[in-house]
Amino acid sequence: MLEKEVIDFEKSIVVGIVTQNQSEEKLNEYLDELEFLTFTAGGTVVKRFSQKMDKPNPKTFVGTGKLEEIKYYIKDNNITTVIFDDELTPSQSKNITKELDCKVLDRTNLILDIFAQRAETSYARTQVELAQCQYLLPRLTGMWTHLERQKGGIGMRGPGETEIETDRRIVRDRISLLKDKIKVIDKQMATQRSNRGAMVRVALVGYTNVGKSTLMNAVGKSDVFVENKLFATLDTTVRKTVIKNLPFLLSDTVGFIRKLPTQLVESFKSTLDEVREADLLLHVVDISHPDFEDHIASVNQILQDIKSADKPTIMVFNKIDAFKSVYFDENDLSVEKTTKHYTLEDWKKTWMSKLGESKTLFISATEKANFEEFREKVYEAVREIHITRFPYNKFLYPDYKDAVENE
Repeated sequence: MLEKEVIDFEKSIVVGIVTQNQSEEKLNEYLDELEFLTFTAGGTVVKRFSQKMDKPNPKTFVGTGKLEEIKYYIKDNNITTVIFDDELTPSQSKNITKELDCKVLDRTNLILDIFAQRAETSYARTQVELAQCQYLLPRLTGMWTHLERQKGGIGMRGPGETEIETDRRIVRDRISLLKDKIKVIDKQMATQRSNRGAMVRVALVGYTNVGKSTLMNAVGKSDVFVENKLFATLDTTVRKTVIKNLPFLLSDTVGFIRKLPTQLVESFKSTLDEVREADLLLHVVDISHPDFEDHIASVNQILQDIKSADKPTIMVFNKIDAFKSVYFDENDLSVEKTTKHYTLEDWKKTWMSKLGESKTLFISATEKANFEEFREKVYEAVREIHITRFPYNKFLYPDYKDAVENE
């Protein structure tokens, strides 16, 4: 009989600060996301700590009083991990670890850990290891506290390399080795992409956990791994897809996230090349998420960073089956109508109407709601790109409605 595997979640606490640039409401949104990231990494969040500050304390990120409060809470509740919402400097990380005497992580470290868990192929593992090494290099000092007594003095002088210098050299060598390895793989990936010929390339982009892989499976009849966790997809999957008789390539890419570590954007360059070289982007949005507008802004920012913001894009608002608005009573004058009271119809009348009807879709990938409309709009967009590339093929691929009638 098989034994039941018991997953032991690490007891964790999350810490964030309210500053001039980050309101309390915004902080709560970030901490919600951090909790989900912690759960994905294999931890459970027991408590949140937050503090109002003008700017983070350069020594300990939060104030000394708050750090003391966290310290007592850790001792009383056997907490194993403390996770900070922003990236800590090497000195902050060292000071906090010394004070709290437990594992201290920041958002970047946590995301890197999830990526390390999710990396399946040799290429993804190389990319993640490079990002981890780049993150680790300036933080090595905090890891040699067991050598603190070796301060020098009689018998300690003279030439020779200290253990930390040796380690720094090893990490630097490893970084240059991984960069060379990635260059080789980048060449291979570029060759693979060039071998795909002149077929129209469509890339699914969007925030993490919005249903890109579910949509890929529904449209392309693929079996891409799907899970209700962040970063379930790391490796790009490309599938030949046919709508009516029009073939095109559909690729499922890694999801984006707010405060995405710069090391990851750099090391995942080749994965993002799928987006760079796409002819059409399907920007998938989880409309049931209360912060979906923020998610759109984050994705657009990253698309701008990788010089892909001007590509033809269709906004695909997914998960309409899970969308719920807060009830609003028109007669209750004490309550002001805000975006949380908007129904789907209300949303369609906002900035979404300016995108144009051919550029917006409201679907449910799991329930396959409005899928016929999805197929039609994607077909028309791909057809437009295809016949500019091959004008003589215009008769092979008629309008979608004509193609349906001919069947």
